[in-house]
Amino acid sequence: MKLEDKVRELISDKLQEVSIIVDDVMYVIEDGNYFLRIVIDKNGVVDIDTCVEATKIINPILDEADLIKNAYILDVTSKERGEE
Repeated sequence: MKLEDKVRELISDKLQEVSIIVDDVMYVIEDGNYFLRIVIDKNGVVDIDTCVEATKIINPILDEADLIKNAYILDVTSKERGEE
């Protein structure tokens, strides 16, 4: 199982408890830095407070699972919706 799938499996249920949906999980290298980018969504607006709430849920789960041995930046972001 890919790292991204493992992370999604670990965090999805806890985030759904607060009506946050995991849209995508990516583990990428940008400018020499590792990023674990988690894209979230929900009914309504995903604002900075939603991203902070999700981060507070995700961090301890990832710390306990210890899946990623390299130093990385956790980037919790909203799904782009574009103009409506």
